Amino acid sequence: MIIENFKTFNGQHCETTATGSLLYQIGMEFSEPMLFGIGEGLGYVFWNMKIMDFPFIGGRVKTDALTENICRNLNLTLTVKETTSVKKAWSNVKQFIDEGKAVGLKLDCYHLDYFTNKIHFAGHYASMYGYDDEIAYLNDTNQQGRDAKTTLESLALARNERGPMSSRNRSYTITKNGETPDLGTVIKAAIKNNATEFLNPPIKNVGYKGIYKTSSEIVKWFKTSKDIKKDFQTSASIMERGGTGGSLFRNIYRDFLKESSEILQSDQLLKASEKYAQIAKLWKNVADLFHEIGETEDIRYVHQASELLIELSEKEKAAMEGLRESNNKNEQEGNHSKRRR
Repeated sequence: MIIENFKTFNGQHCETTATGSLLYQIGMEFSEPMLFGIGEGLGYVFWNMKIMDFPFIGGRVKTDALTENICRNLNLTLTVKETTSVKKAWSNVKQFIDEGKAVGLKLDCYHLDYFTNKIHFAGHYASMYGYDDEIAYLNDTNQQGRDAKTTLESLALARNERGPMSSRNRSYTITKNGETPDLGTVIKAAIKNNATEFLNPPIKNVGYKGIYKTSSEIVKWFKTSKDIKKDFQTSASIMERGGTGGSLFRNIYRDFLKESSEILQSDQLLKASEKYAQIAKLWKNVADLFHEIGETEDIRYVHQASELLIELSEKEKAAMEGLRESNNKNEQEGNHSKRRR
C-alpha cells in the first residue's frame, strides 16, 4: 500500500521535513525556513547525563514542540498517538496509510537501514507514506528522499527504542481546522514567542545561558572524556551534518527572517537575518574546532571553542533582544494607529 501522488518534502532538518510533507497533503506549502520560524524552532540546549556516551548539543527547541507550535499557530489539528504496544503502534500507522493519509513518526535513527552512521538518536522524525509485506517507505531529510526504505522490523525497533528524547511509539497526523490565519500576524507572534522563550530559559543549560554554560562544560568534558577523538568529532559531525545544532538552525532562521522581511516589508527583520548569518559562521567555527580537538587532543582548541561560545551567547542574546524590541515597537505603533482610526 503506497499513497498515490504523495509529494515528498525536501528538507535539511528531520522534523520540518516530516511535518512539511504532511502539510503538503492538506494543500499547505511553506518553505522549510518558514515552517521552522512559525514553529518557534530556534533554541539551544546542552544536555549531559550519565547514561549518554557524550553530551548532547542541540540548536532548536525540544523535540515535538516544533510541530506542536506550527499546528497551533496555523490553526491546525494535530492528532498524536503513543503506546507501549508494538502491535498497537503499527495499527496506529497502518490505518491512516490504508486510508491514503501519510503519518509522521518519531524514532531512533540507529535502527533505520538507510542510516550508515550508527548512533542512537531517538529524537529523529520521518513521515511514512507506504508499506508492503517487508518494507516501509519514508520521507526523510534530503540525503534520503524517496530512497528512504527500511524493513518493517527495523521500523518497529526504531519506534520502540527507549532513552533520551524517545517517545512511546509516537505517531501523528495533521488536519485543517477552519480558516488559516493571516501569515504576517502568525510570523510576528512566532518571532515574539521564540525570543521570549530564548531569553527566559527555565534552567541554565537552555537558551543563551546554555550556550554560555557550554563554554565551561566542554573543558570538563575534555578532561573526563575516555575517547576524546570519538566524542568531539562525533559531536561535530552531528552538529553540522546530523542536524542537531551548529550552524544549521541559525542558517535556517536567517532564511526565515529574510523571507519574513519580504512579506512584512521590514528592514529590522532583514538586519536581524544578517546577524544570524554571522552567528551561523561562528557556530561552524565551533564545530571545526571540535573536529580539531579530536585530531590533536590539544586543550588549546578547547579554550578557543570556549571563547567562541561566550561570544555566541552574547551575540544570540543581543539578536533575540533586538527581535523582541522590534516586535514590541511594531505592536505599539499598531495600537496607536488603531486608536487614531
